Amino acid sequence: MRGARGHKNATVKLPVRFPFLIPFCALLGLAAAIPSLTPAARAEGRANRSDVIPVKDIRKGMKGYGLTVFEGEKPERFDVEVIDILTSFRPRQELILVKTMHPRLEVAKIVGGMSGSPIFLNGKMAGAYAYGWTFGVEPVAGVTPIRSMLDDLERPLPKMLHGYPLQALPAKKTASVSMDHQGRYAASQYSVLEHSKEMAAKVAPVSHKGTQLTPVSTPLLLGGMNSRGIALAEELFEPLGLEPLQAGGSAPPGKRGKSDGYVDGGAIGVDLIRGDMSGMGLGTVTRVEGDRLVAFGHPMMEIGITSLPTTQARVLWFMASQMRSFKMGEGTTPLGALVNDRQASIVVDERIEAPTVDVSLSINGAPGAPYKEWNFEVAHDRFLTPALLGVALGNGLQSTATERQHVTWAMTSRVKFHGYPAITIEDFGASPAGTPGGAQVAQSNAISAVGEVLNNPWTHARVEKIDVSVSISFGRDVATLRGVQVLTPTVDPGGKARVRLHLEPFDGESFTRVVAIPVPEKFAGKSLSISIQPGYSVEPVRAAPESLAELISNLEAGTELPRSLVFSYQSGEGGTAHQGVVTSNLPPSALDVLTSTSSSQSPPQFHTMVHQVEEMPLFVVGSDSVTVQVRKARR
Repeated sequence: MRGARGHKNATVKLPVRFPFLIPFCALLGLAAAIPSLTPAARAEGRANRSDVIPVKDIRKGMKGYGLTVFEGEKPERFDVEVIDILTSFRPRQELILVKTMHPRLEVAKIVGGMSGSPIFLNGKMAGAYAYGWTFGVEPVAGVTPIRSMLDDLERPLPKMLHGYPLQALPAKKTASVSMDHQGRYAASQYSVLEHSKEMAAKVAPVSHKGTQLTPVSTPLLLGGMNSRGIALAEELFEPLGLEPLQAGGSAPPGKRGKSDGYVDGGAIGVDLIRGDMSGMGLGTVTRVEGDRLVAFGHPMMEIGITSLPTTQARVLWFMASQMRSFKMGEGTTPLGALVNDRQASIVVDERIEAPTVDVSLSINGAPGAPYKEWNFEVAHDRFLTPALLGVALGNGLQSTATERQHVTWAMTSRVKFHGYPAITIEDFGASPAGTPGGAQVAQSNAISAVGEVLNNPWTHARVEKIDVSVSISFGRDVATLRGVQVLTPTVDPGGKARVRLHLEPFDGESFTRVVAIPVPEKFAGKSLSISIQPGYSVEPVRAAPESLAELISNLEAGTELPRSLVFSYQSGEGGTAHQGVVTSNLPPSALDVLTSTSSSQSPPQFHTMVHQVEEMPLFVVGSDSVTVQVRKARR
């Protein structure tokens, strides 16, 4: 079933595999590696495909067969009969309505994972099984014409991928940053949950109404996942047309076989997560031409040009359901990459090795837990990488240390971006609701940082590796700041203001702490207002980034000590933060020069803050402020 099928350019072989030939988000050199077809060559290719039947030659009542994998890896036949043609189904695309006949389909009706199953009429390929009705009571399917899919196959791949198809880049390089009144860099605070909503808004909504003809949803088969991990996957991926199911995934390395290539009607998976946990979108190969193929008969997520790992797969079982039946299965042998995700099909190239992100998760502080180490890899993509990290890391943490008692935790993530030194990002917290799950992890500093970098407005970025270490203690290591007492309401210039803190820990005895704050002589004769805040809420002053390197550096800057209180006051002088440089305590004359109103590039000013960090034995909740009077200087 493999071969060029009259397509003379389809049998071109590259001498070696090209790892990262379609890298993170730039397809450098791909057009040269895979020659684009001229209009004449495309026309010749169409003419030479004598085994394809055009829609105009298909008639009501025609009988034929389809190929799909019912169990294992070998495609089997099922019978079909043409009901009629929908001439204007999708833009410039017809739909062939067919009845399917097979003992298993009489029970399962329309089956997720059969998407792409090739349909043959009069011995020629007509298209791919692709559409159906939810809650359908008879096995009637919509077939995408093969001509529409071959058009996708023939689309040239660009030399550069200018941004993610569903996420437009900001119009200006500074559009994603702002400065607050203290001059701290306020990032756009990437949120994977918000990104999911933005992407879903640009994709046709998934309808579960039985009266609407919809794509046979792609089952996202999840392995090694608990119910909470699956719930987050549903929230993130269902609006994009995927159906997360606890029904398979990717086979572990020890179970992978030797590749003999894809075949028409064979099972194919798109590996989004693989390793100690897995997530694989399952479908069927429609047509193989040389080293490339089309599958599914509808989009997976309709994201256009991309590079996601693909794998040969085997089917374990057809699971019948009154709502929508689906195939259970697992990946067997990684091979190729999904390079184009379009209206009529997905396009896969066997020669391409898609980039992935290596991830390790180590969990400490869960006595007796049998699995404290997790290793896996996730697909590389502006949206998918942060989303998959949230699902997988949250799942590993919950699976190892699920508790509904009080939990205090700290997460240290070492993230390596290609071409930059690794950075370390800290997350921490205490909760009466137990171990943080995927939704909380998805909003962590680490995953927000990955999302910020992958969606930066300056240049393409690639994540190479992420190592995460989580420490857990079962208890609520939190104290509430109940009040502050000024012990020295009036101080001498150059002296120290002393304040007493009243702290009330959870499930413990209240205690006090006295802190002395040096008062500069320049405040003589003035009042000094001192704010008191938890260390985790005080960010260092950072300049708004103007390059990817500056953004990555800012992300590592983090906050003050999480278990601390920070005593802050304005120094009375100004500063600027510009082009990656923070300058504090500038005289007014210098500020006037730097912030000339005649220039649109003038750096923003801020009030220089003085911070005194006092380490605490617990996380502190609450804030306060005090004012002291400074005596006049003695003459």
